[in-house]
Amino acid sequence: MSDISNVPNAEEVDKNNLNANTTESTDLANNESLETNEPQPEEQLVEAEATADDAVEEVANESNEETEAAESTEKSEEDEVINEIEESNAEDAEDEGNKERHTITVKEYDTMSLEALAIELEKLLKNEKIQAIRSHVDKINGVFKAKFQALIDEKKQDFINEGGNEIDFYYSSPVQKRFKAAYRDYRKLLNDHYQNLEKNLKDNLVQKLEIIEELKGLINVEENINTTYKHFKELQERWRNTGPIPRDKYNNAWNSYHHHVEMFYDFLHLNRDLRDLDFKHNLDKKLKIIERAEELAQDDNVLGSFRELQELHKMWKEELGPVGKEHREVIWEKFKAATKIINDKRQVYFKEIDKVYEKNLDKKLEIIAKIDAVNAENGHSHNIWQKKIKEIESLRNDFFNAGKVPIKVNESTWAKFKDSVRTFNRKKNAFYKDLKKEQYTNLQKKLELIKIAEDNKESEDFNVTTPLMKKIQSDWKRIGYVPRKDSDKIWKQFKAACNYYFDRIHATRNAANKETLEAFNKKNELLNTLKDLKLDDDNEAGINTIKEYINQWKSIGRIPNDKRYIEGKFQKTIDELLSGLKMGKDEVEMIKFENKLDNINSTEDTRNLDNERSFIRKKIDELKGKINQLENNLEFFTNVEDDNPVVKEVHQNIKAHKESLKLWKVKLKKIKEFY
Repeated sequence: MSDISNVPNAEEVDKNNLNANTTESTDLANNESLETNEPQPEEQLVEAEATADDAVEEVANESNEETEAAESTEKSEEDEVINEIEESNAEDAEDEGNKERHTITVKEYDTMSLEALAIELEKLLKNEKIQAIRSHVDKINGVFKAKFQALIDEKKQDFINEGGNEIDFYYSSPVQKRFKAAYRDYRKLLNDHYQNLEKNLKDNLVQKLEIIEELKGLINVEENINTTYKHFKELQERWRNTGPIPRDKYNNAWNSYHHHVEMFYDFLHLNRDLRDLDFKHNLDKKLKIIERAEELAQDDNVLGSFRELQELHKMWKEELGPVGKEHREVIWEKFKAATKIINDKRQVYFKEIDKVYEKNLDKKLEIIAKIDAVNAENGHSHNIWQKKIKEIESLRNDFFNAGKVPIKVNESTWAKFKDSVRTFNRKKNAFYKDLKKEQYTNLQKKLELIKIAEDNKESEDFNVTTPLMKKIQSDWKRIGYVPRKDSDKIWKQFKAACNYYFDRIHATRNAANKETLEAFNKKNELLNTLKDLKLDDDNEAGINTIKEYINQWKSIGRIPNDKRYIEGKFQKTIDELLSGLKMGKDEVEMIKFENKLDNINSTEDTRNLDNERSFIRKKIDELKGKINQLENNLEFFTNVEDDNPVVKEVHQNIKAHKESLKLWKVKLKKIKEFY
């Protein structure tokens, strides 16, 4: 077979003149022998070569014109969607698992709690391919960082408000450690994946470029037409079986490959019937693709239709060869027309989504305005600021739950929100800074009272010193808060000095009062009687009996201070008797408490009564704190069912604490009656 460049175009010569230098060639379509031609005269060969050269040049010019037209069309606005599809397919072609990103549901990550975000990240790592979840992980990571930073800012402020130094602040949480561990796993898996992928992509690119070079060589090869065509088909199969290549090389490589495939069909003097058979096969397949695209254009599932359209473009481009020239432009225009309809519907869909995002933006801007309004209000007390803190916390949650906003304003909206919250925090800090100064002033006042108490605790002039000690106790109560780190320490110091003084008074008075000793002996006898007491089964009768003994005990009178331990024994004995009755737990507790108050109030010194009231208030504060802590803990179980054992236990503890709180409040009300 002669050099292809010296042979006339297949469309211009008779099949019998396919090869001027061979005596026989096989008809690929009919398997019939072609006639043998005699060698042409030299001038005829020259003319044939010139004709072939002209034909080649004409086809080349025609190809260049088509290429220029294609490039011009590609740059036009109407083909922007084609470019988008090709870029997406190039990304998927680089890594086959990447296209599964289209099937992963995009959730409202902005509205999720920190724990829910950590759980969602773990689920993605467990159930999806690592390369398909990148956009999801990026969004989850961004939301988690923003919410956790807001939490840290809040905790830091609380730490500073309680007297801590900002440089000493440190905060971590189990949910943060959980999220970081999952994110580290993600980064490692993604890095390992891309390291393995990179080498394969480069190797595959080399193979595809080699296939293109072999395609180029088919035009000039001198061999039997059957062999050439078989070689061509093998190259096509190799191309399809070669794995993915880098996305930035995808379109150039495919365009080059497609160009040389068409060149093979256009320039190679292949039997027309066989060529047309290939063209017909490709045309049938592409018409079916067009038919499917037109069906998708009528489908209401806009995003699903567009994703399938991407697959159709990939089949059109990668799996099917060219068609006859007379059909190429026509079917491509039909395919583009269906593509445009689908894309137009997608644009309308996104415009509707944008409207929702705009509404979300209005909500978030309204929330920011409310925060600014809170910032404009003056706060002159701790209670007011606590109320404002809760209000801002509620607005922060509303902001996070308001949904997505348009991408173009996302960062600016977030910046406005952070600026408003920071303004609030600065004002709050300023208030508590001033409050801290006031607390240090109060501290100095209480230290002065401690000095007075310690200077007078050894005094023998009880008539003068006792009113003084009572006055400084009253002054202590009127002085406001001191820094928490000093509160317990100075209270113990003041209490010890006052107690020392009053214990001395009691000791002196008890030594001089024989009546109190006699009262002790009587109470001791009564206590021994109670130890052997057997109550009736009748609750009412039993309660009356106990109250009679209590009244007897009270009527005996005061006892020496150093013998007051017997009061505790009596109280314990009464408690045991009450416990044996069939009464409600709270009712029994109140009877015990009332008896205890009677004993406390029987002395002239009000310290025990004051201490009891302080103790009750402390218990109430502790219970409130425990209830708040447990209720806060429930927020970390947003995705956990109510019948979960841990959740049930938390609910039970909250209920128990609330019942206990109710009883302590009744006790506080009762003790106030003694003032």
